[in-house]
Amino acid sequence: MNFQKRLVTWICLMFSATALMAQQVSEPKSPAEWSAPTEPFRIAGNLYYVGTHDLACYLVATPKGHMLINTGLADSKALIARSMKQLGFEMSDIKILLTTQAHFDHVAAMAAIKKETGAKMLVNQADAAVLADGGASDYALGGTVSYLPVNADRLLRDREIITLGGTVLQMLHHPGHTKGSASYLLKTKDGKQSYTILIANMPSVVTDKPFNAIPEYPEIATDYQHTLHDMRALRFDIWVASHASQFGLHEKRKPGDRYNPARFADRAGYDAALKTLEAAVQKKLTGK
Repeated sequence: MNFQKRLVTWICLMFSATALMAQQVSEPKSPAEWSAPTEPFRIAGNLYYVGTHDLACYLVATPKGHMLINTGLADSKALIARSMKQLGFEMSDIKILLTTQAHFDHVAAMAAIKKETGAKMLVNQADAAVLADGGASDYALGGTVSYLPVNADRLLRDREIITLGGTVLQMLHHPGHTKGSASYLLKTKDGKQSYTILIANMPSVVTDKPFNAIPEYPEIATDYQHTLHDMRALRFDIWVASHASQFGLHEKRKPGDRYNPARFADRAGYDAALKTLEAAVQKKLTGK
């Protein structure tokens, strides 16, 4: 009888803890295009788009398992799994999880996918604390837990190399949008053609405060300046970004279009986007 009581008590405590966690996680409202499906497709070589209409998620497929960069919102897990299956891949084969930034719109399904697949979470060390507290300590969007917390299995430093199944990925520390925002350089091949692909975290300004009014992030001004300088100097063949709208995905590619990596070789568009973002940063530097 005592055992039964203890068992019932334990079960009740477990359900209470689960309910409490569910209450504590409060994902902000988001635009419809952040959840809307879009056709998954091959970008170039072994890089594939498996995200939503606007929240970009990238699959790097290798013979030894796959890397997934970003997950979108909490309800995007099933969409990613369907997109992968449509392309001939299984979510269970994901071995490495990565993100371009620890905001809810890019990592909210990370905990669920990590639990299901057993994949290792690799993150820029400067975003690890925010990822581990579900976004609560983020300097701009913090204050509440906006996604299930995820503990990192490996912390990454600027220019650190990630390898899996013969594929090489390099993490670039591009802080500002978050303290540990990251871009990635991927080397891939398509037959005899080789590509250097930039998966960019564009340094958009997320705070409505002047930079000198953010005591939680005193390095924000120098971090944004570092990121803009570094991104201007990058050399690549094609580029994509954390949001489909940031690199004009739906203007460059329509559903049913044939495989054509060249459509994403848009250096002029990249430079123009950086120029616009630099203007926004300059306003914050002047106290606006």
